[in-house]
Amino acid sequence: MKDSEGTEMTNEEITALSDQVELSVVLPCLNEARTVGACVTQATLFLTSHKINGEVIVADNGSLDRSIEIAESLGAVVVHVNEKGYGNALKGGFEAARGKFIIMADADESYDLVHLMPFVEKLREGYDLVMGNRFKGGIKKGAMPWHHKYIGNPILSFVGQLFFQTPAKDLHCGLRGFTKDAIQKMNLQTTGMELASEIVIKASILEMRVCEVPTTLSPDGRDRPPHLRSFRDGWRHLRFLLIYSPRWLFFYPGLILLFFGGLGSLVLFFGPVNTSLRLFDFHSFILAGTVMILGLSLLSFASISRVFAYNFGLLPNRPRFFTLFKYFSLEIGLMIGFAAMLLGIILIGWAATLSNSPGFDSIGFGQSIRLVFGGALSIITGGQIILTSFVLSILGLNPKP
Repeated sequence: MKDSEGTEMTNEEITALSDQVELSVVLPCLNEARTVGACVTQATLFLTSHKINGEVIVADNGSLDRSIEIAESLGAVVVHVNEKGYGNALKGGFEAARGKFIIMADADESYDLVHLMPFVEKLREGYDLVMGNRFKGGIKKGAMPWHHKYIGNPILSFVGQLFFQTPAKDLHCGLRGFTKDAIQKMNLQTTGMELASEIVIKASILEMRVCEVPTTLSPDGRDRPPHLRSFRDGWRHLRFLLIYSPRWLFFYPGLILLFFGGLGSLVLFFGPVNTSLRLFDFHSFILAGTVMILGLSLLSFASISRVFAYNFGLLPNRPRFFTLFKYFSLEIGLMIGFAAMLLGIILIGWAATLSNSPGFDSIGFGQSIRLVFGGALSIITGGQIILTSFVLSILGLNPKP
């Protein structure tokens, strides 16, 4: 027997190839004695009926009922994961999986594990991640609460598509398949329900091949409330999406606030603006300046968080703004910052000088406020630039050419 390159294979290599596990079905489990047996039976039936060399892994997260006993009696490989959390259980299962491909599903009978072939076919075609889509395949009556179906899932899936340009339109479907290589490259970090979002986000960031197949969601077979907590876990998913997208969390809002706040501050520094709607005077100047500083802070956080995420491997892609550091260094940042602070000191000094001169009454209260607040804005801006430059330098920024 020869391999794909035409080289004669040894008996040991032929045996290893025949024993190679193609598919691992991973089921996270926490007190699922009522349903885990049916899920293991379905997955095993799928593997045997399609002649797939595979295994069923139950990643137990500390069950106190008969879940482990039932799973083992039906031939499943039970992996004990001591660290609590849905994400931890799945990661333990992924690590133990011997298959080239992995399909994860809940152990609550909400998914039909007898019909997994669409996932396997797509994985065999070369896709790195195959997502189930419950909205295309059908959601049976009572399978999903109305606020999950019409509010939570659509909103979070839309945010995921907007932030990360993923083709997955059902971001939180619990039935999905991926290659073992892909899941290892993702270097998953989360421990809870947000792992579902992390898998999709990492696949998008790493530019993996992703597709969807329709899948049906049925009411689960539990006789107790699910582990999922709508508001808590929904917020954790949204928080995770924002953390992994500094552009949407910091950069875009900061850019908008800095532009409008800076423009308003600049115009109102030189005097009031009278429009048909109302008079914009020093009160508006103070508000515009506050907005400007908030925007500047957001941009500062955007650059720091993006560099941190890249340097520590959380986000693999090199930030586009790294090219700016060919022209911008710590020393240049310090020069710009100190220049802005010096301008602010001059403006405040000017206001202080006028306050002790006979001409102070002639400039009026509004103009003196403009000088003092304008100077304060300039000092804060300079200080923000200096501190950001130092933090970027501390992070060890050394962009490659």
